[in-house]
Amino acid sequence: MNLFRRILNQPKPADNWTPSPSPATPSAPRTEQPLPETSPLITQEIPPQPLIPDGATRPLAQESLLSYIGGDHLTFGQLSDVGMVRSNNQDASVAFYAGSRSADERPDFGLFIVADGMGGHHDGEKASALAVKTVAIQVTSTIYLPMLKGQNDSQEPITELLTQAIQKANSDIMTQVPDGGTTFSGLVLIGDLAYVAHVGDSRIYLLTKDGIEQLTRDHSLVQRLIELDQLTQEEAADHPQKNVLYRALGQNEIVEVDTMFRRLPPKSRVIVCSDGLWNQVQEKEIVDIVRQNVNPQDACNKLVALANKRGGLDNVTVILLNMPG
Repeated sequence: MNLFRRILNQPKPADNWTPSPSPATPSAPRTEQPLPETSPLITQEIPPQPLIPDGATRPLAQESLLSYIGGDHLTFGQLSDVGMVRSNNQDASVAFYAGSRSADERPDFGLFIVADGMGGHHDGEKASALAVKTVAIQVTSTIYLPMLKGQNDSQEPITELLTQAIQKANSDIMTQVPDGGTTFSGLVLIGDLAYVAHVGDSRIYLLTKDGIEQLTRDHSLVQRLIELDQLTQEEAADHPQKNVLYRALGQNEIVEVDTMFRRLPPKSRVIVCSDGLWNQVQEKEIVDIVRQNVNPQDACNKLVALANKRGGLDNVTVILLNMPG
């Protein structure tokens, strides 16, 4: 059995993490609509087409190409900015997406990561860059390429393979950037299943028609105090130690990684961001901007612009995924 078939047949996640998937709605057959008489395509003179020998690849007609683009594939935007105060950008991110439509029935695949570096002037940026590079290489070699080749050698769950990749990144940082550290928030997307891994205080949000939900839990001192009812959310915003983390890559030989997997509803959005965004832009504002911008890159641009308008006190990075539906 192929790896991706085993992925899709995994047991349903725990109810406290994953809502019941919505039943699939059969797609209506596509019908060609006549163009209006005022369309410039009707009046445009079409040049004669060259003869194409039998067996050669024929180009798609423009209308066929346009109907294929923007089908049932994910779209995403990505932006990272140094902000208004810092002199260098210690954030790092990666967005990798492969859409597939063939007789193999292979699901679409994506890897999306944000890492926020910590340490000296250059140590933080080196640590975050090393983290996203190492995890991207490991995930590609242990998850995506075997799936692409139809191999079924690995029996390990996706979350386990993702955790192993992060552990390798942690080890590499300890060796190569001993004075640096980084947060890590990322997900592997296979079809509509998101496999999430998280360390630190970068965040992953899920936005649906019902509202916004923070999928990750901050590994920060103030969050721990909030959970112990020793601090309110309002007090945490101005706490002098609000940037202190008790868990990050590059701090200990073994790092504990929070993992989960979640089925993403049709037309939902996923936001992966560093604290440079959520410290400056409120959740309600994030929701409004994302919903008002169909193009995910436009939404990313406006979110970063708003964070900078509020002072841009930190580097800010955001990836926005728009799920099809």
